[in-house]
Amino acid sequence: MGMVSPGGIVQQIASRLVYRNRWLSVREDRVRRPDGSDGLYSVIDKPDFALVIPAEEDGFHLVEQYRYPVRGRYWEFPQGTATAGTPLAPEELARAELAEETGLRAGRMRLLGHLHCAYGMSSQGFDVFLATELSPGSPAREASEQDMRQELVSRAEFERLVRSGRITDDSTVAAYALLLMAERGASGG
Repeated sequence: MGMVSPGGIVQQIASRLVYRNRWLSVREDRVRRPDGSDGLYSVIDKPDFALVIPAEEDGFHLVEQYRYPVRGRYWEFPQGTATAGTPLAPEELARAELAEETGLRAGRMRLLGHLHCAYGMSSQGFDVFLATELSPGSPAREASEQDMRQELVSRAEFERLVRSGRITDDSTVAAYALLLMAERGASGG
């Protein structure tokens, strides 16, 4: 056994880029665990994204699209990253994604929190925004979003979509949990 890592953390010993394209990179890190043993970590590095909860009186605007890796169409909150090489502040990114995917413009945007979606394998995180005072417009979807559709659903319908497996996106469900906690906090409960 080697030396114990200070503070009980995993230390990076070496890193090797395995793959890179304009959306992500994959690296393989040799690491030393807190007990001194060596290990290997494969990490997917992707830029952070913004997720927007476009809220109306008693419902949300959702988008549905085909998700190739899981071979199915699912509903989710609008979300996305900036085009490679175009850094945007989180709120700017949220406004851009909302307009691109739904055509909606938000009079108010409120940051609900920052989360990680799969931190056991990826460095990617996301900022969750609540968009209100919405005004309609035309979407400007990317080629990969050409099959996307949008719908306003009630909160009850949103929860039915989760229970029935029509919403399986962990980021969408986690964002809804942040919203519920923010609402509970605002009501003093």
